[in-house]
Formats: sequence, C-alpha cells, structure tokens
Amino acid sequence: MTCALVLAGCGGGDTDGDQGSGLRIRSAYMPQPVTAAMAAGYLVIENDSDQPDTLRSVSSDIAQEVTLHKTSGQTMESAGGDDRAIPARGRLVMESGGMHLMFEKLKRKPKEGETVSVELHFGKTDPITVKMPVKPATYRPASDTSAMSDTAATSNTSVMSDTFFSSSSLSSHH
Repeated sequence: MTCALVLAGCGGGDTDGDQGSGLRIRSAYMPQPVTAAMAAGYLVIENDSDQPDTLRSVSSDIAQEVTLHKTSGQTMESAGGDDRAIPARGRLVMESGGMHLMFEKLKRKPKEGETVSVELHFGKTDPITVKMPVKPATYRPASDTSAMSDTAATSNTSVMSDTFFSSSSLSSHH
C-alpha cells in the first residue's frame, strides 16, 4: 500500500497528508553545505498513531553515509536508540543546535535550490522518501512546524540498503 504525503506552502496555508502509518514529515531542509565532504539536514517526524516507532536508519543518493547526531554544548555525538524514538502521539525534532542528520562522504556538493532525496527507515513503518530542499547556508525556519518547505514524502515498500547509523568517533566534526 503506497500512499503519497505532500507537504506544501509556508505559514498558515499548510496542507498535510497522512501516509496511513500515522507518521508525517514536516519542515525538511538542508542548509547548503560549506564543505564538499559533509552536510547537515533537519526535519520533524510527527507520529499521530497510538503506537511508538523508531527511526532506524537513513540513506541518501548524495552521501555514502547518513548518520543521526545530537549537539550538546560544543560537542557532537552519535544519537543512541532512545534519541531515535518517535513516541505515540509525539514527534522527533531534528533542528540546528540539537538532533540532526549528518550526510558524510558526499558524492557531490548540493547547491541552493536543488532537492536531495532522503529515505527514512523505521522499526515498524514502511520507509518514507523525503525530497529535502537545499536552502541558503544561513537559513533558519520560523519554527519547527510552521515554516514548511515544499516537501514531498512517499511510502516505499521496497527497502533499499540497510545503512544504519554509525557510532564512529566524531572528533573531526565541529
């Protein structure tokens, strides 16, 4: 069963679709990377169901690895299992200065105005593909869920590669 989830607009005219699983993706974007080696990505995963889920892994066509990190003060570390939980009737927020996606070993450096395809893999829900727009390096949304980009997400029943979050040392990240 494949349903489309289309998130559109900015501000008050937001339209939300439901994938059927209870998960919705909002506010997805990638600031234009300043290096050719890595980039960050942000989004909000909302769970409208009565069942919790977990973000297991993320893959993208532009990076060899996509890992989940969290920033705490001046340090960055891999996010553990509890950090990837999406509570029933709750949300998982990835934002600048907190939890975020880290695209490592970029195959190409995305430019402002492009979109990056990201596939989110969950513990219970079918994978969701998100088209993440590349914004200016200084872009900051108005809030987690009110400043939505033109983002499309679809359920994909065929799981691509199982690229799990790495727990490698992050001493080279700043």
